[in-house]
Amino acid sequence: VQLVESGGGLVQPGGSLSLSCVTSGSTYSRNCIGWFRQAPGKEREGVASVAAPSGSTNYADSVKGRFTISRDMAKNTLHLQMSSLKPEDTATYYCAARGHKQISFGNWLSYVDSDYWGQGTQVTVS
Repeated sequence: VQLVESGGGLVQPGGSLSLSCVTSGSTYSRNCIGWFRQAPGKEREGVASVAAPSGSTNYADSVKGRFTISRDMAKNTLHLQMSSLKPEDTATYYCAARGHKQISFGNWLSYVDSDYWGQGTQVTVS
């Protein structure tokens, strides 16, 4: 499984930014896919996830109502639309695929444990 993120950058507080992640490889391993982030000096945390084929989504409380995760199955691309951005959203954002980890979809964001990770893309809100 390969995950390649793009779309990070610098944005002012209150602004919007969209991230994308092109995925490839095992379909099973990409059934549960999502975004995590890590700010300097902090632990990595779950942001949002989506399951296939159900399309169910899950969000961290800190981003609910501001971020939207979506998945284009035809283009094998994962998106994260971020709005009303805050300085505390500043972090490196990682695309991840759960793979064969024995973690339920509902708990995956909390466990921060995946078989596959992208290289990360920086988002700075300032």
